[in-house]
Amino acid sequence: MIELTRRATFSAAHYYWNDDWTPEKNEQVFGRCANRNGHGHNYTLEVTVAGEPDPVTGFVVDLKWLKDVIEREVMAAWDHRHLNLEVPEFANAVPTTENLAIAAWRRLEPAVTAAKGAKLSRVRIYETPEIFAEFRGGQA
Repeated sequence: MIELTRRATFSAAHYYWNDDWTPEKNEQVFGRCANRNGHGHNYTLEVTVAGEPDPVTGFVVDLKWLKDVIEREVMAAWDHRHLNLEVPEFANAVPTTENLAIAAWRRLEPAVTAAKGAKLSRVRIYETPEIFAEFRGGQA
């Protein structure tokens, strides 16, 4: 088995807020990220698929196909959006890097599973070059 990773970048705004808490508690826990006006990041998404290379093409999956899946399932929904206000997954969930990784997996996994011979192995989201979260499926 081999793993193949494709990288994409997107820009989005967000803030951290829990409606069950007071403004003071939100500010205490989330600090400057609790500013309801939001702030933005240039995120990097890495999508890793695993499988055996096709004996004829040598591909685990066609890279153009994988790029199109990432564009359709994640980029079209998240790029240049305010995650809290425009993305359904974050209407009631804090759009942390961890939650972004889980949500990206859930968007991508059905399409990758439908492809013959490949499975989604890992989704990694970089919020900054120093901070990333990785999800490998399972319970979340």
